[in-house]
Amino acid sequence: MAKKSLNVALIGTKFMGKAHSNGLRQVGHFFDLPYEPVMKVICGRNPAETKAAAKQFGWEEASTDWRAVINRPDIDIVDISSSGEMHHPMAIAAAKAGKHIICEKPLANTLKQAEQMTDAVKKAGVNHMCGFSYRFAPAVATIKNMIKKGELGEIFHFRACYQQDWIVDPEFPLNWRLQKKTAGSGTLGDIGAHITDMCHNLIGPIDTVCATMRTFITERPLADSSATIAAKSGHKKSAKKGKVDVDDAAVFLATIKGAKTLATFEATRFAPGRRNYNCIEIYGSKGSVIWNQEDMNVFQYYNCADPGNLQGFRRVHATDPGHPYGDAWWPSAHIIGYEHLFVHEMYDFINQLGKKKVTYPTFEDGLACQRVLDAVEKSTKSKKWEKV
Repeated sequence: MAKKSLNVALIGTKFMGKAHSNGLRQVGHFFDLPYEPVMKVICGRNPAETKAAAKQFGWEEASTDWRAVINRPDIDIVDISSSGEMHHPMAIAAAKAGKHIICEKPLANTLKQAEQMTDAVKKAGVNHMCGFSYRFAPAVATIKNMIKKGELGEIFHFRACYQQDWIVDPEFPLNWRLQKKTAGSGTLGDIGAHITDMCHNLIGPIDTVCATMRTFITERPLADSSATIAAKSGHKKSAKKGKVDVDDAAVFLATIKGAKTLATFEATRFAPGRRNYNCIEIYGSKGSVIWNQEDMNVFQYYNCADPGNLQGFRRVHATDPGHPYGDAWWPSAHIIGYEHLFVHEMYDFINQLGKKKVTYPTFEDGLACQRVLDAVEKSTKSKKWEKV
């Protein structure tokens, strides 16, 4: 019996557009789905670039009119992978049109927008996901199960740092991620959102924060729209410079609601040598774990119950069947990569379509993260602890 098809519209042709396209294209080949996703139409600003993306990534059609695409009666899922300032209007429109929605993180550029988006999807009764992709790493999902089962005991410390280095060069051009009107915030919203959600996912809701942020380079050369985080040079630059009005780095302390856990967070794009160092450390009364995205298939585990003369961090490969998502892929230690996180993301969303209780991150999770980001900005200005 043929599966019912689901027509998907993707808005965004760059970094996340590529990642989401690959996830949609591959998910049905490796996971048994209740529906057959159809890559119906991709939407972007530039006609030529969008048409090329459709051909390269495997979309049936290309469009530059996102409103028309969202309102098409044949579209079931709208995947929003655009720049931050468009998340709000696109998600609101998609909800009103009755579409199921996947939206990249951070959910919105402001807390008010995130609240409105969450209200809209609830009112519409559609399924909704916020793209916190690192939740879908088998190692992270394994660690979550360990914590849920009490294998680490009472959690004393949660430490998270997300370090990159792609804008250390002052000649790197001023792209949309470095401007508040398009990105909402800088490092805080881009990668600080990931480690904030990691805490919410693994430990619990952040209750209070004390923060500071810094912009190290306040002006950058103007550039064409093609400047992305994936390339550090080769873009057309002018002698004119524009103002960087977002943060380059954010650091904050936090307390966890209903727990004694102390949490620390660092998000920066000014850590030379750190390409994508998304690292968490969790220390509990029964044991500890460490995970780093640059070596995403493994995590370090310390078990306090081991004999004293054998205690130490052990290297655990989260690649065996039995680890979350592991059954779909390769034999043990035949590793997977960054792109597989989006395959897992699409699997969870499509597999749970129509369900009210889901396991993936929703707009509510995006809103919870946005509340923390808002409190961090308030704390930076007030120089005091702020309630989330």
